[in-house]
Amino acid sequence: MQTGVVYRAFVHEAVVALEPGGDPRAPGAAVTVELCGGWEHRPPCPLAPHHTAHEPADGPDGYRLRILFAAEPDAEAEVRARITTALGRGGLTGPDGVRTRWRLLAEGPGTPGPEEAEHALRLAGS
Repeated sequence: MQTGVVYRAFVHEAVVALEPGGDPRAPGAAVTVELCGGWEHRPPCPLAPHHTAHEPADGPDGYRLRILFAAEPDAEAEVRARITTALGRGGLTGPDGVRTRWRLLAEGPGTPGPEEAEHALRLAGS
């Protein structure tokens, strides 16, 4: 992160349907690969430090993703476009060679909640 650069916290939400037996962490890993070039890299994240949380959604294989990221306000649209691209690919092969596939059902901007303020500050400062 560059000194003097102002970062803001943003949220991107999505709902995916995993193929049965799929790893629910895979869509978040796909976002990391898209934003950072790989899921294993030295901090900080080059474009937007981020964190992806997932929880079950409606249906047996549905998952709701919440991607909290810190970015310069001028970079917000690019970060969101990259998140959409990553999730829209619909699959990722993990380091173990196992491929997880999903369908992107919905996605769009969310609002950082008060409980995310501290986490967002840590992301912005990383």
